[in-house]
Amino acid sequence: MAGRRPTMSDIARRVGVSRVAVSYALNGRPGVSDDLRERVREVAEELGFTAHRAAVAMHGASADVVGLALRRTGAALRAEVFRRQFIAGLQMELYGRSFGLALQFVEGPDEEIALYRRWHAERRVDGVILCDLLVDDPRLDALRELGLPAVVAGGSAELPGLANLSTDEQAGATKLAGYLWSLGHRRVARVTGPPELAHTRARTDALAGTPLPDIRTVASDYTGESAAQATRRLLSARDRPTAIIYDNDLMALAGLGVAAEMHLAVPADLSILAWEDSPLCQLVHPALTVLQRNITDYGMRTARLLFELLDGRPPRSVRYGNAVLAVRDSTASPPA
Repeated sequence: MAGRRPTMSDIARRVGVSRVAVSYALNGRPGVSDDLRERVREVAEELGFTAHRAAVAMHGASADVVGLALRRTGAALRAEVFRRQFIAGLQMELYGRSFGLALQFVEGPDEEIALYRRWHAERRVDGVILCDLLVDDPRLDALRELGLPAVVAGGSAELPGLANLSTDEQAGATKLAGYLWSLGHRRVARVTGPPELAHTRARTDALAGTPLPDIRTVASDYTGESAAQATRRLLSARDRPTAIIYDNDLMALAGLGVAAEMHLAVPADLSILAWEDSPLCQLVHPALTVLQRNITDYGMRTARLLFELLDGRPPRSVRYGNAVLAVRDSTASPPA
């Protein structure tokens, strides 16, 4: 081998195994024993072997990259604290395994599916994280067909062939509705995210089983502008609500601004709550009552589920339910 770079085939001949076994051993893939994995690594070190990234991808070994496609713009991501915290959690766990993150913005499910197919064909990623699960989501069958390891961040039931880390929306709904009921609120509204999202429907269904089943619902798109329009419509009605629940922090902050614009005092005239928290919810006046979850930890646990798949373990569904009601200054009993 003098004068040339050692290859996986050289290692395979020295160890007495196939080149595929060497590839699996060097890239942490299932299918080889721990003893063989250690022997292959010892020989690779003796020979001075260094993997060439393009060759690794070409021959089907690990790319050491996880893919994440998001249906939103970069500007929207900067404003969305939840997703930034989630990505921070992913990155922390990926860093510990020396993996990278391929982040791509897409327009819709069809473009996202095409991206998965390209990633898979070119072996750009070892697996993907799927976010923003839809009620009838075509991406699930596409990922099953490809055989690409995938974890769904969301959902409320097991997804055959895929791992998922779902959130306990029933627990959150019970805490929000139970708290408002105890304060005496009976005219309650909710400004939701897009209705086609699975967790939007899950929250709606969860609220139907609480002491406040007749909550008036207005769909929005998670932006401040859309939430402000929805809030103006609700507060202009003759039987305006005495409390409004917003599906995320950004919309709740917009609702707080509309209340001030319409000369309604919070919480004396209107109580405001957010289903998600962020630092801004504590900095505004009055500070917003919210459901708190450790989103960074949620991202880390999602990455761990994907690593279970990459390590050869079967997919499993895990329920994540650490929401805590943080009562602050934006809620009180309704006006007499």
